[in-house]
Amino acid sequence: MPVPPTPGVPCDAAQLTRRGFIAAGIAGGLTLAGCSGAKPQPPGAAAQMNAAIAAAEKARPHSGRTVTANLTPQVTEIDLGGPIARTLAFGNSIPGPVIRARVGDELVVTVSNKLDHPTSVHWHGIALRNDMDGAEPATPDIGAGQDFTYKFSVPNPGTYWAHPHTGLDEDTGLYLPVIIDDPTEGSYDTEWIVVLDDWTDGIGKSPQQLYEELVSPNKSGMPMPMPAATPTPPVSTSATSTTPTSTTSATSSTPTSSAAAPPPPPEAPRVGNSDLLGGDAGDIMYPYYLINGRIPAAPTTFNAKPGQRIRIRFINTGSDTAFRVALGGHSMTVTHTDGFPVVPTQVDALLIGMAERYDVIVTAADGVFPLVAVAEGKNALARALLSTGKGSAPDAQFQPPELTKRVGTIEMFTATTPVNLGRPEPNLDLPVVLGGNMMQYNWMINGEPYSKTNPLQIRLGQRPTLTFDNTTMMYHPIHLHGHTFQLIKSDGTPGARKDTVIVLPKQKLIAVLVADNPGQWQLHCHNTYHQVAGMMTRLDYVF
Repeated sequence: MPVPPTPGVPCDAAQLTRRGFIAAGIAGGLTLAGCSGAKPQPPGAAAQMNAAIAAAEKARPHSGRTVTANLTPQVTEIDLGGPIARTLAFGNSIPGPVIRARVGDELVVTVSNKLDHPTSVHWHGIALRNDMDGAEPATPDIGAGQDFTYKFSVPNPGTYWAHPHTGLDEDTGLYLPVIIDDPTEGSYDTEWIVVLDDWTDGIGKSPQQLYEELVSPNKSGMPMPMPAATPTPPVSTSATSTTPTSTTSATSSTPTSSAAAPPPPPEAPRVGNSDLLGGDAGDIMYPYYLINGRIPAAPTTFNAKPGQRIRIRFINTGSDTAFRVALGGHSMTVTHTDGFPVVPTQVDALLIGMAERYDVIVTAADGVFPLVAVAEGKNALARALLSTGKGSAPDAQFQPPELTKRVGTIEMFTATTPVNLGRPEPNLDLPVVLGGNMMQYNWMINGEPYSKTNPLQIRLGQRPTLTFDNTTMMYHPIHLHGHTFQLIKSDGTPGARKDTVIVLPKQKLIAVLVADNPGQWQLHCHNTYHQVAGMMTRLDYVF
């Protein structure tokens, strides 16, 4: 018999899952009964939820094809290009093996958990059925030594990725690209998957040690200081009425050789500063920053021919680092963000927050060129090489001039007409107020940490305005599971479609959301440490 929650005591749906209240991975209407701050669902809501999830899955495209894969989360040793890291990974490499399918295919992925603790696989950005999302309460975690098979159809083309949704495990090697192809997208000759990461596990302090330092005050009452860094050079609650062709993957690239009281305490030391990020660049200075699992001194090399059109798929899997990326000697035409097409826009560099993805097209020049990803505001970088002919690579710390020219940021991009979501319903607003501070490390959404969250509520078919309101002094990359939303620019015109967006300090972003994927979905900051410290809530469909 499951142990019921104590009335009036805050609890979250993940706790209820472990108590046995969520059957078949679907929370239904029983999830929050007995939790303080929760809104009980009427009788029959669970059955309506299940029926709606099944109907949404049936409405997705189905090709009749099945793509199978097997993943083994395990402890392993990874060669980062000299340094050897003992970490967690899907198999024996980072990134993990690319999973590739076409629109309408069914993915069947069996996960054999060889870790000593529960894990999961969250399919980041894919609008899949709720019980396969890979995050509690929608999907139960996979126990140590247990197997679980994720089975779902993939409705939209694009660049996605997979990672765990358990504790700090995301700041290890447990990640892999997921590419959903559209046969009509053929305007490039070859493809380069570029996975960005910040790295500490097995090399520096463990993620758990870093987290404990962030949340533990020292004798002065301040957080334990992190190493300082030179700043990067500047670049020239519920939806209710309210009135106001040939391809080469990342894994086939070849490595080259080798308690508060007045007066208030002073502001905590910063890792670094970035104008692009509105100030504070993050909480952690990492020992290494990686592209496709390699340090700058031992980069992978992507081989192409002069004149080829290369589709580069950028994926930022970092936990505390936004990257500014540029390819020396080239401009880039941005074609997609978070899987959805944008009006093609030429830039020299791109700002990519944690969990964001961008696709670009470059026309390869003749020679050897560095692809550089600066850890924004942290005075460090990652790199890879593009080789199309004779030449030698520049120094490992070389920063191409493109990094300080036209830097693409999200307000520059507009979704193409076929993927526009239209206008939101008037007088329907979902507020997402980001709160907390570095001093107490008490991150939250709408005034509560996740352990006490009062989930946002929505009804199937509604089109609310999402209002992201960052009241803090740090930027936050905010991610909504199971959906994309379309940003609305400050002049009222449509922006890009996203599932993850950087919300700068003391700023608001608004977006339209179409409630077409029923279930219970996580909404959280994709800074892993902010998320674990409480900056997470849920978007719950109600019936």
